[in-house]
Amino acid sequence: MRKPHDIHVSSDVSSEGGPRRWKVSRGGKTLSFHRTQASALKTAIRNATRRSVDVVMHGRDGRIRSKDSYGNETCIRDTEH
Repeated sequence: MRKPHDIHVSSDVSSEGGPRRWKVSRGGKTLSFHRTQASALKTAIRNATRRSVDVVMHGRDGRIRSKDSYGNETCIRDTEH
């Protein structure tokens, strides 16, 4: 389920002809572009921590690879990462 406040890291589909880029987006708006997925994830985590929201990581095929919560958790501990 896509929530407007989640931060998503996904492959930039507009870069088909050129080198692959990764984008960080929130609520349908692109926050930044990165050359590496690791750099995009680092930026997404920093933004998610500030806003206490979830980071949703997508693979190159667009499918959700993982989801992690930063500050918006219940008393049950998040054990994915």
